[in-house]
Amino acid sequence: MTERVSQAARQAAGEAARVASPPAALGAWVATPDRPDPVALLEEQAMSRIPELVPVRYGRMAISPFTFLRGAALPMAADLCAGPSSGVVTQLCGDAHLANFGLFASPERDLLFDVNDFDETLRGPFEFDLKRLVASLVVAGRARGLAAHDTRHIVHQAIRSYRDRMAGYATMHAIDVYYAHVDVAGILSYVSKPERAMIQGTVRSTAHHDAIHELGRLTTMVDGERQLVEHPPTLVRRPDVTPPLAASTLGQYRESLQEDRRLLLDRYEMRDFALKVVGVGSVGLGAFVALLLGGTEDDPLFLQVKQAEASVYERYLGPSSAASHGERVVTGQRRLQAASDILLGWAVGPLGNHLYVRQHEDQKGSAVIESMTAGDLLTWGELCAWALARGHARSGEPATISAYLGTDDAFELAMTTFAEAYADLTERDHAALTAAIRTGRIKAVSGV
Repeated sequence: MTERVSQAARQAAGEAARVASPPAALGAWVATPDRPDPVALLEEQAMSRIPELVPVRYGRMAISPFTFLRGAALPMAADLCAGPSSGVVTQLCGDAHLANFGLFASPERDLLFDVNDFDETLRGPFEFDLKRLVASLVVAGRARGLAAHDTRHIVHQAIRSYRDRMAGYATMHAIDVYYAHVDVAGILSYVSKPERAMIQGTVRSTAHHDAIHELGRLTTMVDGERQLVEHPPTLVRRPDVTPPLAASTLGQYRESLQEDRRLLLDRYEMRDFALKVVGVGSVGLGAFVALLLGGTEDDPLFLQVKQAEASVYERYLGPSSAASHGERVVTGQRRLQAASDILLGWAVGPLGNHLYVRQHEDQKGSAVIESMTAGDLLTWGELCAWALARGHARSGEPATISAYLGTDDAFELAMTTFAEAYADLTERDHAALTAAIRTGRIKAVSGV
């Protein structure tokens, strides 16, 4: 066991970090002449991805500055790690833009609000997650035509939400922080009446995202056998992924589960599997959906088997201690989330690919960012910051983080300054990507 550190010592560590690296220093952002070319970094990532899907990734990133930001976790990691930091470390989500939060069902089938993407998770300075969140809020706000003073207010309120929640977690017993969660009832009592419609709409949508709904959407009957329906290029079978290969991968994944969950998995038999393109930043990585059936044709289980590479932060902050990148993702998710998928696990495939596995569309839902009002975006930002605070408090030292944040608005002002500067940079980087597409430097496929 680790040596116990007193609450006073934790608080003193945060106060010392604030003196050594004041919040105002974290807000400054100027791109240096030796800043890496963001398009070159994306091209570097493409080297390890499925070649025919790389143009799809570029096409999705080219849609808008917001979709660019979603896919540009590596360029932003390079930027953040080149600048100052608080030195206060916790488990990072690593990709905490506002579209990577939402509702999902706990094992008890209660709807919770939390982070839902952990591909880039790693231990690092707590504010890195907040910087990615606030930059995404400003970029999304601009896309919605909001005035600068509105986006500043949205960022300010999100960071205040984080600061206030962290101050609360700093006074709680460690086990109470561990059990804390953000549920729908708590959200509806927290948000103002005009924004409840957005949350209630997200709840209704989430209720339809389950295996039975996916059964009719993703499968069909062929010669009396249920199988996945191909929709090239986003849902296709790959001849190089054979049934023995898939079975071997799922067999190793099974060993990463708790014993009672192995028993549950054993009630299902794998019937089909196919590559399914998901998201923006993940496009080009191997992401497969597996169809398993229980004792009847209307007892489906869909698993997502997703390739895991090194976190974008590892080249700057050092490697993960996990034995595989799939295990790194799973460990980070369990540290940060209030409740994780009961079938979350990992494997190293027969070809050496690092993978993690979870249920596909098991009552997961997120708001539509493109239709948010200013009030919706403000509320969503506060909820995202709340979820981050709970995750960081659960996996780090809440008293230390809270002491660094302080009781004034210095950190809020710093994050607002950073968010606006980085939104400007994101727009320039997006323009560079679209220029590279126009000149033929890179190929993009739109509308997929």
